[in-house]
Amino acid sequence: MRRRSPPVAVGSRLQPITPPFTWLRSGLAGCLAVLLLFAQLPASAKAPAENVAQMPGFELPDLEGVRHRLAAWRGRVIVINFWASWCPPCQYEIRDFVEYQAQYGGRGLQIVGIGVDRARRLRNAARTLEINYPTLVPGEKRGWKLLKQWGDRRGVLPYTVIIARDGRITYTQLGPLDRTTFEEQVLPLL
Repeated sequence: MRRRSPPVAVGSRLQPITPPFTWLRSGLAGCLAVLLLFAQLPASAKAPAENVAQMPGFELPDLEGVRHRLAAWRGRVIVINFWASWCPPCQYEIRDFVEYQAQYGGRGLQIVGIGVDRARRLRNAARTLEINYPTLVPGEKRGWKLLKQWGDRRGVLPYTVIIARDGRITYTQLGPLDRTTFEEQVLPLL
């Protein structure tokens, strides 16, 4: 229980002394509560069965400058993951993606990272996280534009799009993709 300051005389009334910036702490706590409430909105949604052919295509360089087209992975189950180096939830889920790529790559899984950040920062993060799948670098502005074009209207990172072998978008996820969701949404497609 918080102790209150003893009252002091102000004029003819006694008033408690309030520590400076009490209102600021209360305001920040209120803002945090609103943000947490917003974060609890449904983070995943079964995507309409859109065909990738209807989505904006891309040809983007990876961290080494090699250009990749989405069509190159046709016939595989593709997990596109939008992320940034400054995003802790992104880094958390990338560790799982590295494991999934190693475990299921031979069965037709292709994870593709799209970095919404500066190339140098992405390169450092990819090295630290030991990413074993292509990380594409569209540049910050184009990365945010692609993110929205692929269905993330809020600009939330991480954002994941799952594409079946036949090119249908079967699932999208705002926020980290947990292991249970991966097993439910990706494994049946392999």
